[in-house]
Parts: sequence; structure tokens; C-alpha cells
Amino acid sequence: MNRYHRAPALVFGLLALLSGAHNKGQTVETPLDARASDPVAIGWMVGSPPPSTKLIKFADGSHYRFPQTRWSFSNMRQFIPTRVVARGNATARALPRAERADIDRITFQPIGSTERMTWAQSLAANYTDGILILHRGRIVYERYFGVLSPTVQHLAHSVTKSFVATIATTLISEGVLDESAVVGTYVPELRDSGFGDATIRHLLDMTTGVKYSERYAEEDSPIWQFCRANGFLPRPAGYKGPETSYAYLKGLSKERPHGERFEYKSVNTEVLGWVMSRVTGKSLSQLLRERFWNRLGVEQDAYFLVDSAGTENRCRRVESHAPRPGAIR
Repeated sequence: MNRYHRAPALVFGLLALLSGAHNKGQTVETPLDARASDPVAIGWMVGSPPPSTKLIKFADGSHYRFPQTRWSFSNMRQFIPTRVVARGNATARALPRAERADIDRITFQPIGSTERMTWAQSLAANYTDGILILHRGRIVYERYFGVLSPTVQHLAHSVTKSFVATIATTLISEGVLDESAVVGTYVPELRDSGFGDATIRHLLDMTTGVKYSERYAEEDSPIWQFCRANGFLPRPAGYKGPETSYAYLKGLSKERPHGERFEYKSVNTEVLGWVMSRVTGKSLSQLLRERFWNRLGVEQDAYFLVDSAGTENRCRRVESHAPRPGAIR
């Protein structure tokens, strides 16, 4: 049985902040373990229609609350518009298998723990949805849990940043982008924002001094404000904030000189994608398709989540990571 060359699968189903207890002073309950939160066992979205107790919706934000995320992370295109990243017409590339049964029995001691655990136990501890391990071009390990399967797509989250940054470095190598040039040179709309005098290198290195944080446990943290602007999360009644990614980015100010320190900020990658689209005249979906997706020999298309203006979310992608057994191309 053949498998086919694919981009890396997202390993962990995210747990942080999905219990809904974000407010300061609010008690956070111990989350359900992997078995108790299994979406198949719970029966999310089963029925025609599903009963109200098993229904997951975008409008109420339940698509991004745990344990519903055990289902929605493998079905995100049902909640948010997407743009296709076509795989092209090339033949899917076969990957040989050399599976190792001993991997599940490997033991290690997690950081901060006095107890050892097996690799198999760690997958449950991390709420793993799917994992594939390649060694020297061969598949040595492949597992799926919950509703994820070899034919289902999974939300890729910030794995996407690596693709965006890699495309940017190829453009720099080709002389299309100047890593020392400031953002305002390429995108005049951002000249008066906190990004205006940041260089492309600052974006790539995550060293901009823009006033923004990703404190996931705070309900009104800038990361969640951005998610409401770009349509990844529903907006509360009476919402008067920005309604697109670009509108949000233009409103960010600067709080310190660029280049002082590393600080992980998803908006850096969003601005980088805006710059790339501006200088190439192509959407990020087109760039990813031309430079990666239709060259890798993947079996399926991938998709970018998009906002109300059709702008890709450069930090989240629905990954077509798994082929069908014995598929023919």
C-alpha cells in the first residue's frame, strides 16, 4: 500500500484557552483527557441535523472551544471561507514505508516531571490528532485519532508561518525583496502604522517593536482582537472594530524600537504576506502553489482561511496532509 509525499502533518490538537475560562480570577477546570474528549465518542455533529447538545457553530464561538476543537480542527472549512491552493496535475509522489513497531514503546522523562512515559502515552497526553514520522525518506510511523483520518484535512495553525517566511527568503534571494528595506516602502498604507519603519528582516526575525501581544489567556488580548477582525472568531454584539486583516494591521502602533528583542507576533507574518503580495502581484495562495504545493507531489489541495475581503490568513492554513491508500494519479 503506497502513501504519497506530503507536507508535514500538524501533530497536536491545541488545548490552551479553549475551555473558555480566560477572565482574570476565573477558575479554570481541569480539561477532559484525550479519551474523554474524543470527538467520535462524544458524537459531535452527528445527525441530520445534530442535536443542540452536539452542535458546533461559528456564531457562538463553539468551533474554537475545547473539547469541540477536537472535531472542528479537522473540519474548519465548514466554519470559515477558504481559498484553494491547488496541487496541480502532476503525479503524486510515492513514499516508501518502513514502519517500526518499537516507536510506541520508547520511553522518556518529560520536562518538569519525575515520571517517565512512553511515546504512545505522550500522544494521548498531547491530544494528538495525527502524526507522521519520516526517516530518510521513508514513513516509519503514522497514526490518526479522533475524527482525523488519511483523507481528512487538519488546521495547520502557525506551521504556515514557515512556508510564508521561506517564500519571502526566496524572493530576497531573487532580488525581488530587499530585506533591509522598510515596510512602508512596499506598502504605503502602513507608513503611518507601527510597521512603517520596520525592515523585512525585522518581520522575518520577529523583532518588530509593534504594540501587540499574544497573551492567549486574556479574552481581550490583541491576538483575539485580530482573530475577530480577520473573521477567525465571531464578533460580539455592537462590534465596531476593524473588519479585515489589513484594517487591523494599519491600526497597530509602535511601542519600542524595532530590532531590540525577539517577540513572537503573528502580525509580523501577516504584514510579510502583504508585502509579498504587493511586490509580486500575486496572492499568497498563488505563491504557495507555484513555489511549493504543485512541486511537492502532494495528493490533495490545501486551503487558506480568508477574511471578508478575501485576504488569506497567513498564520492559519487547512493542510491537505494525508493521501488515500492506493490512490492513483
